[in-house]
Amino acid sequence: MATIIAPSILSADFAHLADEVKKVVDAGAEYIHIDVMDGSFVPEITIGAGVVRSLRKVTDAVLDVHLMVEHPETQIESFAAAGADIITFHVEATRHAHRVIQKIHELGCKAGVALNPGTSLSAIEELVEESDMILIMTVNPGYGGQKFIESQLGKIHMLYHMIDEMETTCDIEVDGGINAETSVDVREAGANVLVAGSAVYGAADVAKAIKDIRGKEIVHHHHHHDDEEDEDEL
Repeated sequence: MATIIAPSILSADFAHLADEVKKVVDAGAEYIHIDVMDGSFVPEITIGAGVVRSLRKVTDAVLDVHLMVEHPETQIESFAAAGADIITFHVEATRHAHRVIQKIHELGCKAGVALNPGTSLSAIEELVEESDMILIMTVNPGYGGQKFIESQLGKIHMLYHMIDEMETTCDIEVDGGINAETSVDVREAGANVLVAGSAVYGAADVAKAIKDIRGKEIVHHHHHHDDEEDEDEL
């Protein structure tokens, strides 16, 4: 699976958002990651559906909306109407994750489910087949510029095998402390959608930063096929 780069506008200059989006898309980014924070699920308040609506008018890039909000089910419709392509919500923020996924799909968007570093994969085991994307947070959400949490690599790897064994397709997105170095590890673990904030927007050469984070293609070997081959040899 080709790696998709999703620069986070959390690290962009909010006074020139249209230019900042154009800059990273021209530099090779496929997605624009939009961090929506409500000041309750996470301490900070960022941006709402109105900003997504404005950005939709100025870009054809995939708008990857990450809802770090309580009661995401109350926000889905406004973000879908604003032009989001993917809406990701946190499994910790709702009691009815399955229903939220259905609602996102009914509104014509792709559905993502996000997990905080302290949340186990068991929380989403029943949701993987319904989801288009699982987002593994590699920092505790709330603000940009944090250090990558190494322990999440095992979780990405386990999720990759979980998806493989279910014989379903589901993107694995990672968000938090992603740069040219950490990118190698998360891609080897199985992630294919990489969110990067300061590593892209803080770079002198944005196109080079995106290219470096994208890195070289990694070939993954699927486990259940290997098992079958082993049986043939017996």
